[in-house]
Parts: sequence; structure tokens; C-alpha cells
Amino acid sequence: MTASPKRYAYEVAVREHALLGEGPTWDPAGERLVWVDILGSRVHTYAPGDGRRTVMATEQHVGAAKPRAGGGLVVNLRDGIGLYGPGGASFTWLVRDPVPGRRGNDAAVSPDGALWAGTMRYDEAPGGGGLTRVAPDGTVTGQSGPLGDVAVSNGTGWSPDGRRMYYADSPTRRVDVLDFDGRHARSRRPFAVIEDGAGDPDGLAVDADGCVWIALWNGGAVRRYTPDGRLDRVIALPVPRPTACAFGGPGLRDLYITTARAGQERPHPLAGSVLVVPDAGQGLPGTPFAG
Repeated sequence: MTASPKRYAYEVAVREHALLGEGPTWDPAGERLVWVDILGSRVHTYAPGDGRRTVMATEQHVGAAKPRAGGGLVVNLRDGIGLYGPGGASFTWLVRDPVPGRRGNDAAVSPDGALWAGTMRYDEAPGGGGLTRVAPDGTVTGQSGPLGDVAVSNGTGWSPDGRRMYYADSPTRRVDVLDFDGRHARSRRPFAVIEDGAGDPDGLAVDADGCVWIALWNGGAVRRYTPDGRLDRVIALPVPRPTACAFGGPGLRDLYITTARAGQERPHPLAGSVLVVPDAGQGLPGTPFAG
């Protein structure tokens, strides 16, 4: 295992005490970062150009919030998938499927504009989570066949050519790769294995070189793996629980990293904040949810 000796300097983008900051996503239409505090039931935005921030409360725990093509946000809530209009002025359920003890977790939008929404049980029981493809019209396709049992569905992303899908079920301590044909994922197999003591893979981002950046929960770092699964860069962080990462800012060159303070008796002062590593690499343009 090797990693680049290059040192990365982080900055504080948003100083916040989020319980479980998660799911950073760059919204090019608003030139802003969208992220959530899952357990705080909040959707946050931050515009680095002028420092403007907004905070929107949700009625349930919110695992992810992603921009919609027509404006507004699609959200992965405790009881299903919801749609907010521009500015959060209206809310409707797209898919409502409450399961006692389960909530929505990380989610991602595939190149065709569908939402891939993850779930998990609050007790993180094996087999209690899952991943579903939610089409713009609300049609749901489960992924239990290609994925098998899932405990904590987390990071999901696609290669630049859209032919590979990356996926993290955190307790496995692996990021896996699947073949992707534009609508279906098949042939799950290990891509990168996180060694003992280095943390659990959480959210991830894929860059323009096809490399996969992985936030390590309880690992205090973000790692980059090349398309052949080789570790080549490590960003050490002051907080033990980074949760996810995404490229944003001018030219998609800056890597934003969400963090958590939940479950820590004496959290680091920056736990729950959003950190940023300027000029970390070259990100890929995201796809808004088509619904």
C-alpha cells in the first residue's frame, strides 16, 4: 500500500456543530454546496462566493438532499423520498414507504437522472438496509439481487464513462464496484479494502480521472484510490469522523468534506463542520435529479 507524500492543507468552509453532517453536493445552478445534518433534521446550503448560508428544517431525519433539474431538492427521509420546490416553498412525497426502525441514509443521482437512495436501520443490523433506484416518476427498483444483504448503505458514485458504479456498505470495510449499463448494476466485487484500524468507508466521490475519494468514519482521513484500486493519496484530518466528500467551487477543484460530532464524548472543536481542501483535484459535473 502506497500513498502520495503530497501534503494537503484543509480550511474550514462552514463552522457548524452538526450532529451528523453528510452528503455534500455541489449545485452549479446556485453556485453553492448542499449538505445535510441527518440527526439534526436540517438541510444546509453554503455559497463560497459570498459566504451566504441557508438552513431548512425537515420534519424527519434526512439522509441526503440533491438538486432537482427544475429547481428545488429531492430528499431521502426517514419514511421515503420527498420533493421540495425551489426555496423549500412546497413539499410532496414521491415515494412513501415507512419501516419501523429504518431511515434513509446516503443517496446519489446516476447519469440518467435517477436517484439511488440508501437506507439503514437505526441499530445498524445486518440485512436491515438497502439501496433502491428511484426513477423521476417515482418507480422504485430494489437492488437486493445485485447487492445481497446490506447493513449501512453509504457512498455511491459512477466512473466518468458511466460504466462502473462504486458502492460502500460501511460495516464491510470495503468499497465495491459493479458493472453499470445506465440503469442496472451487476456483478458486485471488491474494489478497495480498508485495513483494520483505519476506519470504515462512508461517503465517496469520483473525480475526472476516474479515481475514488473515500471518507473514513473513525479514520480521520479521506483517501483517493486509482481506478485499479491502488491507494495513492491520503488527506489527514483533525476530526475522527469525516462522513463524505464532494468536489465543488470554481472549476470543481475544491474538495468539501462533511464531518460528525455524534457519539463522541469530547468531540473535536471542528467536529460537525464542513472542511475544504482547495485545489485537491478535478471533480466531475453532477447530474440533477430529473423528477
